[in-house]
Amino acid sequence: MMDISTANQSHANSHSWAGHNAWSLSSPQTPPCNPLPGFQHLNLGLPPDQRPRHGNLQASSPDCHSHVTASSSKYEHRPGGAEQRLLPDAHVLSIGSSASRESDACSLPVWREQTQPRQTQNILPYIAEQAPTLQIQPQYTHQGSLNGPVHQDHQPISSPSFRQSVNHNPQCTSQPPFDRVNMESPAGYTQNHSLHASPIVQQPQETPPLHFTGTTNQFVPSSVAQDNNTTPQAPLSDSRYGLDPELLPSVVKVIAEDRAEWQNEVFIAETFSSLPPLATTSCIIEDRGTASPLAVRSTTYCLPCEGQTALLSHLPLGALVTPLAKQSAGQTLPVCSEQECLLGCGWCGASMCPAMGWQDCGQRFYCPFCGQLSEVPWQSYQPTEGVEGVRVDRDTRPELSKGSYEILGSHKGEAAALLLAIDVSSSALRGGHLEFTTQQILSLLTSLKRDDGDGLSEVRVGLLTYDSRIHLYDLSPALSRPHMLVITETDDLQLPLREGLLVPLTDFLNSIDSVLQLIPHFSSECNNSSGVPTELPVKAGLAILQAMSCPGKLLIFHSAPLMEEGQTKTSSGFLGSSNPKSIFQPSELAISLVKQCVSQGCSVHLFILSQQDVGGAWPGHIPYLTGGALHSYSHLQGDLDRGRFCTDLWRTVEMDVGYKAELKIFVSKDMRVSSSYGLFLPGPSPRQVAMASLDRFTTLAVELAHIRSLDETRGVAVQAVLSYSTQTGDRRTRVHSLTLRCSRRLQDTFRQYQAQTLLTFYCKKMYCAVLERPLQELRGELQTEVTQGLACYRKHCCSASVSTGQLVLPQHLRVFPVYINSLRKSEVLLPGLRSSVHERLQQRCQVLSMDVSETSTHFYPRLLPLPQSVDSTNSPNPEEDLRCCATSLEPTGLYLLHAPLTLLLWVGSQVPASTLAELFNTGCFFFLPSGETKLPLLENPLSVSVRSLITLLSSQTHCTRKLWVIKEGDACEETLQRHLVEDKSPNGGASYADFLYHLHVNSVRLLH
Repeated sequence: MMDISTANQSHANSHSWAGHNAWSLSSPQTPPCNPLPGFQHLNLGLPPDQRPRHGNLQASSPDCHSHVTASSSKYEHRPGGAEQRLLPDAHVLSIGSSASRESDACSLPVWREQTQPRQTQNILPYIAEQAPTLQIQPQYTHQGSLNGPVHQDHQPISSPSFRQSVNHNPQCTSQPPFDRVNMESPAGYTQNHSLHASPIVQQPQETPPLHFTGTTNQFVPSSVAQDNNTTPQAPLSDSRYGLDPELLPSVVKVIAEDRAEWQNEVFIAETFSSLPPLATTSCIIEDRGTASPLAVRSTTYCLPCEGQTALLSHLPLGALVTPLAKQSAGQTLPVCSEQECLLGCGWCGASMCPAMGWQDCGQRFYCPFCGQLSEVPWQSYQPTEGVEGVRVDRDTRPELSKGSYEILGSHKGEAAALLLAIDVSSSALRGGHLEFTTQQILSLLTSLKRDDGDGLSEVRVGLLTYDSRIHLYDLSPALSRPHMLVITETDDLQLPLREGLLVPLTDFLNSIDSVLQLIPHFSSECNNSSGVPTELPVKAGLAILQAMSCPGKLLIFHSAPLMEEGQTKTSSGFLGSSNPKSIFQPSELAISLVKQCVSQGCSVHLFILSQQDVGGAWPGHIPYLTGGALHSYSHLQGDLDRGRFCTDLWRTVEMDVGYKAELKIFVSKDMRVSSSYGLFLPGPSPRQVAMASLDRFTTLAVELAHIRSLDETRGVAVQAVLSYSTQTGDRRTRVHSLTLRCSRRLQDTFRQYQAQTLLTFYCKKMYCAVLERPLQELRGELQTEVTQGLACYRKHCCSASVSTGQLVLPQHLRVFPVYINSLRKSEVLLPGLRSSVHERLQQRCQVLSMDVSETSTHFYPRLLPLPQSVDSTNSPNPEEDLRCCATSLEPTGLYLLHAPLTLLLWVGSQVPASTLAELFNTGCFFFLPSGETKLPLLENPLSVSVRSLITLLSSQTHCTRKLWVIKEGDACEETLQRHLVEDKSPNGGASYADFLYHLHVNSVRLLH
């Protein structure tokens, strides 16, 4: 391990407020521990955005200190008279420490409750001479990974109260936190540093009043030891090295600045266009020859010309593709028929796009994807004009002028069907929820309408039930009533007939109704106490679709204990195999069924109506790998579970999807597609992906690599071609094309990266790699790549006069460390003591299918403050976000944490009784129940506005979420703590400040 060279040390006086925030400035009698002896101060500087179209970002704010002034100068005037030149697109963070101070490696800053939260300082465009400083104490010199696995011999993790409070929750008890922090080492050993354990608070047990009219599933905490002593806790946002989290780059501020920049603006998607708005920013996008960033978003919009330069940056080259992405407001996707559309390249198969170059007066065109010339049929010939040689009919043909368009095929296939498979085993019949399930299915079918809204839908519907056997229903019109056909030989499934298994809904709704009414009254003929494999209905439904030669959705309503086919009892494992495999790997039988579903276009959606608390095989591999989903419910008895079931059922059936999809990726001839990542089975080539179905949220990542040097004048063309079938059987081809700039300057490449895009790319890459590689290795790889990227930017894109104590970040990657740290300590890559395997498997698949906007919100949730009363001046603002840390929470406030998979409502212990009465219909904090709940329908402005906000946020996600109420001081605060990504996490993940500090330390070491 290379040591850091000692720089000249100059001690500057700390500002008076440094000590007022309770940072420890004493000198413990321990040996000095200073990895960067030349670091002196913490300064934050941020240059203005250098996008070509906009230059209106403010350089400073009145909130800054009076002695700090903004300037357009690109130089820093240092006390010694020397000038330091900084890049205009770099975000510079100076980190320093006093070399003369000695600090204990285990000491933590002391938190003072009366300290008022500091306002986040506006970032300066350069490092000012007297910028605000914060004296810090480095306490750790280890170069390894920050986040370590939590050993089983430690006590269970539980989030302490975010602030010391007199009022405690009567339902839950706080628990001792993790008493040691585990630091990984690349050499394979670990170093443990003891932390002060928090005592346990004993809380009174009281009964909630009867006048609470909302619906609640109570949170039942684990039993823990209790102690009457209480000690103030240091906030989890505090850095072990003295960094002030409020002065670090803020995701909230970056997103707000981007929204302000693009408000009422139009982004022009054209050839060699600049960086698009962030994925979390809504704006109008105009297609002028390049696909919308909603459909294709490149990791960088300026590629290096040389492959060695790309390797030097240590950041990936690739693209995120959302083929069926929804168009921006006011935009429609142009459609042309296959007969009228110009044919693409006859050599490589690429579709026609604006990147094609026309020659010989329009008789031939040059394909940038293979470098070949193709002749134009005489029927499609048109002359060219102008210096650029564009065809005269360019503006009338979307394939010549648009980056995205769709081709309607001449061949029409079979329309998609809807298959319903219902579990009628002994466990399902005893469960008592079959009647409710069949009623909801019938209600859904009767409400399905045609596209024009006139009359019932013409979709074909089929029914089957199963226990250890398969029961098919012949709904043929020649029969006076439906007939049941029982198949006992399920190993080699053969259908006795085809007619009547799928019938049009418009003509046979009465027959379907009669069968659904009889299902709850079945008598159990087989004892299936050991469980029924979920693969059985998949095989039956797949056989029906194969016999009818059509794609479709297969909805399975399962109630029996979970097990894999071939087992005689419930599986306590996950694969039913003794071979050592990753828990994320599907079984061989599941892979075989997925391949058949992909070939047929069968999308499987599994509803687990009675979820087991522990054990059992995870049945989600087949649904997620076929474009479907897994929905689990406790016992489908309470109003909350039933409400979620109805919403999930409606969304599943009404979601527009593409069936039998095939995605092909084309890239310029000097590059290649090296890898692809997403929820699909990998094929023989990474540039070609086959999927059973996909929707408008499905996003894939492709990684690109150089073959030879790129031509700076031509750029790089990327094309995604999706062929799929619609619900009505139409075969369509959607084309997205993107043309990117090239440069020989590495600085240009770094300028064109975006943090949210890189986060999504790394997420899909790492979550796919968990199938084969150890989690510790993946976490280390993430930290290594980011560290090497920062070191490369520091060495090749910054002036040599940048001091050792300054961390320099690219302008659009200044919040990249907080995103990467959140990814590293996610439940998938760093499981906690309370993380179940089923939850991790479910979360991995759900996140893999997200687009860029949802992925960004998942790893940095939105924390929204709610008003205590609502009038015309203070209604809830869905865009008024706070930083995701514990210091943002006040005991007198209400906060809503919104993420694609989570919706939490945190209630402070000092919220006024009138606010609790208006929102929860209870006036006492002690009597407020915590856990999963549904807000009562109260007719007051606060209740109406909060419920409207929750409805608005829920409409932006593609899955139904539970609303959890969390009271300050509850043991279930750990649920919220896991989502406060800037803080230390319960599973051992480092805080944002500590992770940023280690990135800087390690990146400096790489250069010495």
